[in-house]
Amino acid sequence: MTDSSRITNIDALRGFALFGILLVNILAFSSAYYGTGIQPPSGRAPLDTVLAFLISAIFELKFYLLFSFLFGYSVTLQMQSAEKAGAAFLPRMLRRQAGLFAIGAFHAVVLYYGDILTTYAVLGLLLLVLRGLSDRAKIVLAASLIVATAALWSGLALLQWNAPAQDDSMLVAQHVEIALAAYAGSPSAIISQHLLDIRSFLPLLLLLQAPCALAMFLVGFVAGRRKLLQNRDFYGPYLRRAAVLGVAVGLPGNLAYAYATQFLAGTSLETACLALSILTSPFLTAAVIAAMMMAFDSGRIERCRGYLASAGRMALSNYLGQSALCALIFHGYGLGLIGHLGLAATLAIAAALFGAQLLASQWWLARFRYGPVEWLLRALTIGHWPQLRAD
Repeated sequence: MTDSSRITNIDALRGFALFGILLVNILAFSSAYYGTGIQPPSGRAPLDTVLAFLISAIFELKFYLLFSFLFGYSVTLQMQSAEKAGAAFLPRMLRRQAGLFAIGAFHAVVLYYGDILTTYAVLGLLLLVLRGLSDRAKIVLAASLIVATAALWSGLALLQWNAPAQDDSMLVAQHVEIALAAYAGSPSAIISQHLLDIRSFLPLLLLLQAPCALAMFLVGFVAGRRKLLQNRDFYGPYLRRAAVLGVAVGLPGNLAYAYATQFLAGTSLETACLALSILTSPFLTAAVIAAMMMAFDSGRIERCRGYLASAGRMALSNYLGQSALCALIFHGYGLGLIGHLGLAATLAIAAALFGAQLLASQWWLARFRYGPVEWLLRALTIGHWPQLRAD
């Protein structure tokens, strides 16, 4: 397998991660009840209940870890690119992170409050600070972040278990109705609601997503420095074992998390199962990586790998495009379908949207070197406009 083929595997893995992220993010666009622990007054169809369980078990808290691992890996590719160009790496990366933060801030305020780009921009700076640590120290720090985050949420579960029982469902339902009205309203109302949701989302970001993402940055950086995903002779013999171990350790914890999320929402058991998921999700993420690498290397899904790789090469443009299209479908300045579709219909839209992105990405890259937002970010990174059109 050539080196370019191995890089294609990394791009394809990133493209697959985009699909998992879309399946989770579109739920927040389609319903203001998502993540609140209460059901809409109309209830939920049995098929939607099954699908919600599967999304929680397989995708929630797993695919952003995969995306984070690949971000850390890509930093080493940026380092190699700067070295080949004879350019100083640190100024390049500082400009890149500043550009990423600006793009993410626009995305969070205008399109989707659950933006990950601003988080990646800030955590990327931390990764630059920590890049001088030994590989062993990075892995120890990554494991410590995961364990500490799980311990924090275990402690919160214990506090919740000992606290007097109270029913906040009426208050939550009122907040949901206000959010529904805002998202079905004018652009200014939607932006105002985004700002409110960003403040509400911040504790979860700081206490859960950020430390886990940084942990995966570190693991991905170590893997990238060793060119792990580019060396099939090294990783090949371990893939099957990694897949089996990842499923054996990761799946039970995440099945428990899915059950608690769907049927024990708002209880201390849900919080405890979240802590368990934090510990076991990296294993399930590793199983996903191993399974996809085996599939890519088998040669049986070459065409599919090519489409996924095209989407992965344009990951930033596609991530923002997903939010823009979801906003147009569900928000008031578009079709205004928020709260009107069941989960099955929503996931069908996600599948169709991603399929269109696969086709559009391959069409675009047959004519241009970079995705449109990637081109802009690269210009900010290197300090001049790169050639956009393919030779």
